[in-house]
Amino acid sequence: MYFGRDRARPAASARSVRLYASTLDAGIAKGSAEIRHPPRLHLVDGTYELFRAHFSKRPEHRDPSGRTLRATLGVVSSMLALLRDPEERVTHIAIAFDNPIRSFRNELFTGYKTEEGVPAELLDQFELVEDAMRALGIVVWSVNEWEADDALATAASRFWQDVEQVRILTPDKDLGQCLRGTRIVQVDRMRRRVIDETGPLVARGVAPASVPDYLALVGDAADGIPGIPGFGKKTAAALLREYGRIENVPLAAADWKPALRGAGALAATLSANLDLAYLYRRLATLVQTVPLPESLEDLRWKGVPQARFEAWARTIGAPESLVTLGLGLSSARPAPDG
Repeated sequence: MYFGRDRARPAASARSVRLYASTLDAGIAKGSAEIRHPPRLHLVDGTYELFRAHFSKRPEHRDPSGRTLRATLGVVSSMLALLRDPEERVTHIAIAFDNPIRSFRNELFTGYKTEEGVPAELLDQFELVEDAMRALGIVVWSVNEWEADDALATAASRFWQDVEQVRILTPDKDLGQCLRGTRIVQVDRMRRRVIDETGPLVARGVAPASVPDYLALVGDAADGIPGIPGFGKKTAAALLREYGRIENVPLAAADWKPALRGAGALAATLSANLDLAYLYRRLATLVQTVPLPESLEDLRWKGVPQARFEAWARTIGAPESLVTLGLGLSSARPAPDG
């Protein structure tokens, strides 16, 4: 089952709030003349945004044909807020959706997440929300075979050296494996929290490179990864801090450097389930070779394309307040086709 992903998260730490503030452009005073900033690449987990909007307390909205669009309008509102935010300074942006939700990982493991349990009215909005994002002038990656997270990981890996910073907009712990210093960070907009390369170490006790191994051992209920029996968060973190990868963990408990309670039973369990551990790690490892056709320049945001946005707004009967916000960011330039 897929929905409900990462709905409960701990409050932001003082350090993460300071890091969020440190990434903002404090040198630009309000009302000053426009200054051309170094490019930033914002990569948005559209599936997360859609689910979050669906389960929010937003008022219902239906288009003239009666289709429910509450989640879609929630994502539009969220992206307009992002595009208007002078602290985020969006110059380049793309958004990725799991459409369909199933991916190559379902062929590797039958227990991996599917669309089972996802409300029909939410599934019906994937195409609609993609159209809405294009109407905002945002490049859309409608990911088939892979997942949205794979597209985000690919773009981060491909473009991080060409921009000031890559900002991955999702609290999803999977993306922790992509973090690189302060050049590739995650942004949790709900909690005004920026997570840099030290984030996974602070939160879970493991470095970014060990995140897939960590998820393989402890499991990831949101993605349908069960984990290895007996391995909790502290045990997995202790082993991976010492050994880094699953294959480096000695199979004999007597060789374990951390003194762990129940080490004998845990070592025996890991030895008996090594193939599963490697499979789960593959499921948790993000692909960084998705064939995205766009160059960095293609991802440059040029404003909301007025004609396309107005046509979309008329089609779905968008609230006047939303139309006003969109037109306030309008541009005469055409939207990308992606």
